[in-house]
Amino acid sequence: MLVIVGLLTLPFNLHHLGPEAYGLLTLTAGVALAEGIQAATGLAAAVKWPNDLMLSGRKLAGILAEGRVARDGDPFIVLGFGINLLTAAYPADVAARATSIEAELGRPVERGLVLSECLAALSQRYTQLIGGVVSTIIDAWRARARPMLRRMVEWEQQGSLRRGMAVDVDEAGALLVNNGGTVERVIAGEVRWL
Repeated sequence: MLVIVGLLTLPFNLHHLGPEAYGLLTLTAGVALAEGIQAATGLAAAVKWPNDLMLSGRKLAGILAEGRVARDGDPFIVLGFGINLLTAAYPADVAARATSIEAELGRPVERGLVLSECLAALSQRYTQLIGGVVSTIIDAWRARARPMLRRMVEWEQQGSLRRGMAVDVDEAGALLVNNGGTVERVIAGEVRWL
């Protein structure tokens, strides 16, 4: 299996948007990668909160963002992503959960085109994010998340297992989960989609 791996270091000056804006970077990257993959291949991937791209119900790509502070005190984010490109013989436990661009297309794909389209989309969406055009990004995320929403999820909160239906994200990128009539915000941690 060949995976495109990207690693970007971004100056992350979103102080004007408030501290919750930092949670938007992974959602922004998810939208951008889905747009880049679609531009290069025609495949319309869904986004799954907070950091996965899904196709045919299986994981196609993943994103990881880590914040750091430079020696001069300036914050930055290292954004990493991996996109499954080639058809592979996955172990049985992974085969039901993973897919690749070539498996979905049934043909080879131009790797350079996928990478360049993803980087172009990342640049465009990142520019929107730092410019404060958050509602456009959230709307694009919601459109791509439709196949994943209205599903049951589980997550841990303060040592207890919680369960509810994922219904939306808010303007800060938190997952909104209906838990028996009460809507809870999930801002971090592992969420298991059932």
